[in-house]
Amino acid sequence: MASESKKSKKELICCDKVNNKSSNDYLFGEEDEEGRRRMGLEEEEEVDDVHCKFRSSDSLLPGLHDDVALTCLAWASRSDYASLSCLNARFNSLVKSGDLYDLRRQLGVVEHWVYMVCDPRGWEAFDPFRNKWFRLPKIPCDDCFNYADKESLAVGSELLVFGRELFDFAIWRYSLVQNNWEKCEGMNHRRCLFGSGSLGSISIVAGGSDKNGNVLKSAELYDSLTGRWEILPNMHSPRRLCSGFFMYGKFYVIGGMTNPTDSLTCGEEFDLQTRKWRKIEGMYPNVNRAAQAPPLVAVVNNQLYAVEYLTNMIKKYDKGRNSWEVLGRLPVRADSSNGWGLAFKARGEELLVVGGNRGPEGEAIILSSWAPKSGAKDGTLDWKVIGLKEHSGVFVYNCAVMGC
Repeated sequence: MASESKKSKKELICCDKVNNKSSNDYLFGEEDEEGRRRMGLEEEEEVDDVHCKFRSSDSLLPGLHDDVALTCLAWASRSDYASLSCLNARFNSLVKSGDLYDLRRQLGVVEHWVYMVCDPRGWEAFDPFRNKWFRLPKIPCDDCFNYADKESLAVGSELLVFGRELFDFAIWRYSLVQNNWEKCEGMNHRRCLFGSGSLGSISIVAGGSDKNGNVLKSAELYDSLTGRWEILPNMHSPRRLCSGFFMYGKFYVIGGMTNPTDSLTCGEEFDLQTRKWRKIEGMYPNVNRAAQAPPLVAVVNNQLYAVEYLTNMIKKYDKGRNSWEVLGRLPVRADSSNGWGLAFKARGEELLVVGGNRGPEGEAIILSSWAPKSGAKDGTLDWKVIGLKEHSGVFVYNCAVMGC
């Protein structure tokens, strides 16, 4: 009886490797032994037949088969990874290898965290699911970069921060996997005040100004998997103070100025397959002024939205008609500072607005979200407050959303 009971338990735990893929197979494929070694999964003990395998006693989660443990850990909240990594050395190595985030992508597990800086103490991350704030390590940059204006974007599991050091532009890269900063390889044509957008592990920057103030029409692609920049074909028009985004797998640039007095109402579309730019007349009819922020835009489910600074309204773009429709009002004001100090981002299937508020109890940064699929009722958008940061001023210097 004891023998039959043991056999029954083994049949319940073991899976047929021929007909079913384990979490390890999703991560590495059946032939990738190097990935398995990084995660410490190479030590296996065969039991009964070639299809039933048990790991050594040094398991990821005591009492669980490694395949089951991997799936459980992939579905666990990112906020808990620091605590869970104390379980054993293998899980600590797993988190630092980055392979767990690969598995999360394979399983479709995504948490959209907000990364922002709104005071001199540096970057912070906000987990909306747990309502937790985390302070990132301080960037080991010089004082010039620290106090200069900066731009940022999230790509893959990295946060890139662009700024200026004493003699030239510089880029610092934060790694979610390693929880540290390192200096990133510079662009081929270094710039500021550019438009940018991310799609998975790649990002494109376009336009901007070089260190001599020349307005650029060049563009470059960054691959977070290799850390390299690739030069792309030039846009039709040079522009600075513009904005970029991806929609339907293509990259777009709208708004901006060719010089201190001339604004652009046209947009440009870049096809990654043909590697060609297409000019779209009248795509962004709002005229930029030198004192105004670049267009505040965000894309949710391949639908483009924008903020109209002067009226504090949200507008939706009709791609087929090349026109805009007013939806409703922002939860905070954008007109008082010409769009500066406010963040307007996509967070999964929701739009996110991050802005400051002064009240009887002091200053605070408020994070509000709205799901476009919920619709607008009589010009009213159902904004929900998902986060609050008190005593941090009212100006958002940089903000990015990372989905991992």
